[in-house]
Formats: sequence, structure tokens, C-alpha cells
Amino acid sequence: MIDDETRYRAVDSRDARFDGVFFTAVTSTGIYCRPSCPAMTPKRVNCSFYPTAAAAQGAGFRACRRCRPDSVPGSPEWNHRADLVGRAVRLIGDGVVDREGVAGLADRLGYSARQLQRQLTAELGAGPIALARAQRAQAARLLLQTTGLPVTEVAFAAGFASVRQFNDTVRAVYDRTPSGLREESGGGVRAVAPVGTLSLRLAYRGPIDSEHLMDFLALRAVPGVEEVVPAGSAVRTYRRTLALPHGHGIAEVDSLGPGVPADRGWLDCRLQLADLRDLTTAVHRLRALFDLDADPETVAEQLGADPVLGSAVARRPGLRSPGHVDPHELAVRAVLGQQVTVAAARTLAGRLAVRYGVPLPEPSGGLSLLFPTAEALAGADPADLAMPAARQQALRGLCAALAYGTVRLDGGVDRAQAAAELLALRGIGPWTVGYLRMRAMADPDVFLPGDAGVRHGLLRLGLAGDPKSAERQSAPWAPWRSYAVHHLWVLAAVSP
Repeated sequence: MIDDETRYRAVDSRDARFDGVFFTAVTSTGIYCRPSCPAMTPKRVNCSFYPTAAAAQGAGFRACRRCRPDSVPGSPEWNHRADLVGRAVRLIGDGVVDREGVAGLADRLGYSARQLQRQLTAELGAGPIALARAQRAQAARLLLQTTGLPVTEVAFAAGFASVRQFNDTVRAVYDRTPSGLREESGGGVRAVAPVGTLSLRLAYRGPIDSEHLMDFLALRAVPGVEEVVPAGSAVRTYRRTLALPHGHGIAEVDSLGPGVPADRGWLDCRLQLADLRDLTTAVHRLRALFDLDADPETVAEQLGADPVLGSAVARRPGLRSPGHVDPHELAVRAVLGQQVTVAAARTLAGRLAVRYGVPLPEPSGGLSLLFPTAEALAGADPADLAMPAARQQALRGLCAALAYGTVRLDGGVDRAQAAAELLALRGIGPWTVGYLRMRAMADPDVFLPGDAGVRHGLLRLGLAGDPKSAERQSAPWAPWRSYAVHHLWVLAAVSP
């Protein structure tokens, strides 16, 4: 926790590390900004601070048109927290309030709507409706300024229930009409893309090791579902299909490329959506995949001070712990990867995608399939599962549990409870549970002492690689052991 005087010092120094952690509202102007806003620093007496953009908006402040505080990375605290507030924030980011309402959100979390409202307001300064409203406003701005969609279509695509609600919200948040907000983009009205193509920037706290992300994803890319392709000038692009609540999508995210500073602040992204209502959900899931809401400097401060791991951390600034866009898909792939190489697991996943996946209406480059659903794989023919019988049973049992909801892996689950439910399933062991906690549940403090890559990484550092020794060695790396695992995997992949 930081006090208001510390917050003001961050504003005075324009410290971008605090963007998204809190927001500064200026009473003399009626606007709120991110801490790194380039405008003249306001007087301390005129500043008040809010934990969320929604709280600042609820207090009557408008978003600064210069620093766009509504588009900063999310708070790493709320995205990593395992309590009710953290779980609720992740579900709201995935669009649950827009699809299921506050009652649906509360039901997923196991609380009453009143309890949820009270907890969120106490911690974040805004309830679930206000948080979802702020998210819809950001989606509306993105659609207004990057597409030529008619304003009426933008309203419903952004998740608003009516055009009047849309107009009122845009005026309240941005002090502009929707048409005026569109004109500020500088490029005028764009032509309407036939399949809803959007170009946007995914903000992050720098630095970022985008090459590690591309290497990690390329090694595991399932044919037909994912690919990493060159995009010129040594830039690589990660492409994949997305199964979204209202339809399918195709996402493309570029690496930074040579000469681009690692702390530039955004990754270029393009989205093709069958239904634009899926915009906020798609962006939320891509942010989780690339771990863009992390605070790499805080992680490096602790891991880099370790006498053993410090040199490895210094060589790879901004290393991320990738999540995933679909926890059910990741769960399937984790079981496929038990006791086999990454390449073998990828090959088997590709075969299952061809057999049980849903074909896209039109292929796009090397992408042609949506990964099979848990329901489809729960009844998979054993002849299609080229693995031992025990692992076949584990896979189908896990898929049945996911399909029927007896095990949940979405952002609103209690991690400890989900881990216990997974371990109770036949054939699901500690490695699989740990891997899912790290990638599907965004747990920053997972260590995999029995993992082969972890063992090899420790040996490269001159340490014992057995699980008991590894567990002891990892203790000083908490609460960032998921990032330590990735540093060890990088070390293991380096040729002697």
C-alpha cells in the first residue's frame, strides 16, 4: 500500500511504473490522469487519488484527452490477487457483467450481489456496474477511433444497452459526443472492414522481452490454431484463432523488433472479430496471454537481487510469464504434455484439433481451426488419442469435469479450491496443477520442482536439480516464482 504523498511524488516525477495502479484527479480542471501524464504537474492541494478509472469517473471527473488514462495497463495487484476483489476484476475484464449481469458475476464468485458491491466499493472505489461501464467506455472509444462503424452499431458492439446510455456515458467520461470523439482520432472516418478488423495497441509496463514471448509461443504453437510468422525487419507476429462468447476471432500480435526500445509501452495488435461485442473479452484474454499487466521492475528487483538467479534476470529484462486465452484448451494441452516432449504434445494437439476442432468459415494464412471444446474431447474416440490408456482416461475425465462445471478454471475461481479439485481427478498430478495455476489462473508464485526444464536450468546455475533441493532454493524467489521458472527454462534452452 502507498500513501497519498508517495502518489504525488510519483505524479511529480511522471513515473510510468504507477500507471494503472492509481489515478490522479485534479479538482481545478475536473479531469483525471495517469501518473505519467505529460501535462504540467498540478498543485498537491488540487489532487485526489483513486484506485480505478471507474472510481474517478464516479466522482465526476473526466478522462484526460492527452494521456488517456482509460487505456493504461491494469493493476498488477488486482490481476494477481487471489481474493474476491482480484477474482471479480478478472471476470469483469472478461465481460461477465455485460453478458450475465451483476447477479451472474456474484453467482460465479459464490457471494450475494450486495456483498460483492460492498467489497468492490471498499477496495476499488466503484462497484461492478461502474467498473463494467468504464470498460465499455474504453471499448467505445477504440471502436469510434479505429473503425468506420456507424455510431449506433458502436454503441451496441461496446456493450451498451441503448444508444442514449452510450451517448450519456461517452459525454460523462470524455466530455465529448461520440462524433466529436471520433473526429479527435485525426484520421477521419475509416472504411468499414467487412469482418470487423481492428488495429489497436496493447499497453504494458516496460520493459518487455517480446522475443521470449514469441519463442515460447512458437515452440508450443498448435498447427491450424496458432502460428508465429515473420513480419519483416526481424519482427515476428503471433497469430491464433479465438473462441469467444459471441463468435470466433483471429488475433495478431507483433514483437517489438530490432531498434525498438523494450519500454516503448505497447505491442501492436490486430483483431478480426465475427461479432464486435467480443472486443473487450478478446483484448482481456490477449493481455493475459502476454502477461501485459505485470510489473516487471518489481519482479526484477527481487529476483535480480538473488545471488544465484540475479545474472540470468539481468540478461533478460522484462521476461514475462505467459498466460492463455482459453483455460480449457490449456488444461487439455497440459495433460497431452505429461511425460512427453513439447514437440510431441504439440503434434498430438494438432491432430485432435483437426479431428475435433471447429473449422473457420475461411482459413487465414496457416489458421483454419478453433481448438476443440472440452465437451467434444470428453467423448473422444480412444483411437484418436495416441497415448497410454491411463492418460486417455485422465484427459477424458478432465474434459468431462470442465464440460459439466465440476471443475472451473476461469479468472473468478479460488486457486486453492481449483487446485484441490484438479488433484482429485484421476491422472492429474502436481506438475499439471502447478502448470495450470501458473498459466490458466495467473498465479505469479508457482514453482515446478519436478519439471525437467527447471532441473536443467538449476544445473546450469551450478545447483542441485532434485525436487527437494529445488524447492528449498526457490524459497527466496517468492512471490515471483512463476517468473523464476521462466528464467530457468530460458537457461535450460541455451546451448552449453
